[in-house]
Amino acid sequence: MKSKIKLSYLLPILFGFFIMGFVDVVNISVSYVKQDFGLSDKLANLLPMMVFLWFAVFSLPTGILMGKIGRKKTVLLSAVVTVVAMMIPLVEYSFPFVLLAFALLGIGNTILQVSLNPLVTNIVPENRITGTLTLGQFIKAVSSFLGPVIIGVAASAFGNWKLIFPVYAAATLLSFVWLLAVPIEETPVASGNASRKIFALLKNKPILVFFSIIVLSVGFEIGLMTATPKYLLERCSMPLEQSGLANSLYYAARTAGTFLGAFLLVKIVPRKFLITTMIAAVASFILLMLTGNAWVIMVSLALLGLTCANIFAIAFSGALKVDATKTNEISALMITGVAGGALLSPLMGVIADATNQLVSLSVLLVALIYILLSAVYVMKK
Repeated sequence: MKSKIKLSYLLPILFGFFIMGFVDVVNISVSYVKQDFGLSDKLANLLPMMVFLWFAVFSLPTGILMGKIGRKKTVLLSAVVTVVAMMIPLVEYSFPFVLLAFALLGIGNTILQVSLNPLVTNIVPENRITGTLTLGQFIKAVSSFLGPVIIGVAASAFGNWKLIFPVYAAATLLSFVWLLAVPIEETPVASGNASRKIFALLKNKPILVFFSIIVLSVGFEIGLMTATPKYLLERCSMPLEQSGLANSLYYAARTAGTFLGAFLLVKIVPRKFLITTMIAAVASFILLMLTGNAWVIMVSLALLGLTCANIFAIAFSGALKVDATKTNEISALMITGVAGGALLSPLMGVIADATNQLVSLSVLLVALIYILLSAVYVMKK
């Protein structure tokens, strides 16, 4: 652990969080792919499932690999996979190849999230980890915010939303070269049956609760961002080109929320902060479901972005602090929870096809309430 932060070491790692945000492009892509290929909600919602399923499959193996080759090399590997993923839709644009591209994007992002978060602990003092991870989530939120904007510009100005892929490929390549040039001294990791160690962590109740919070918080965000354009079209007859920008509004508010969180979490106990923001989030989501006014829905989305911005960072850093000697294993387990993005969207698609988008949103309300109750549980402990 370093006593001081070297900016030259920190900057390429923070840029890695920007690359991490590329995975959120799947949310707005669902609506465009659905439109391009004339898909049903159930079939279109396979796209986020193809991305986030791999967090369940590859997180634990990545944790084991990271223990053998190191955190930095694992981050570099993620960049290679991501560049390949971004080139596929440019070579062949068909639904099977789009699924393949987003599957590889999910694999690359899984590897990145498992390795990048613990890499932070090699250059940041322990008392700065939560703040640094929150800053990283702020940068990731900026990236997530820019995705729908870039797609909107590409679609309206150039008539091709898929131009976002070469932009992402170039940025990922830059990230690879930048990190490769920086020497980072990593903390040695004890060998052993890493897979068994990772699964054994679920016996620790606080870690289990933090894990479940991550599962549902990611599932909530992916489900919300996938449903929002379709919900605005159904409820307010708003065209896709405009309703898609609602995702950018959410991410803009989320960006502001992570920025504020980086400062507030220095003074406020993270668990108290989480409980307060989750109460506000539940109220905002209920407002979104009750109204048919587009402006009120937009305000509700902004409030949700603001209040849900720091869930991941609080849960992740809280889990890491449970046992500082098992950061690799805990990181792998927590990132497995990102597979929650593959859980709620398909269920919502089935419900939406059978009823409507409004009814499908009830799945997300249940998720928010669970996170609130879990935060209260962890608070008592």
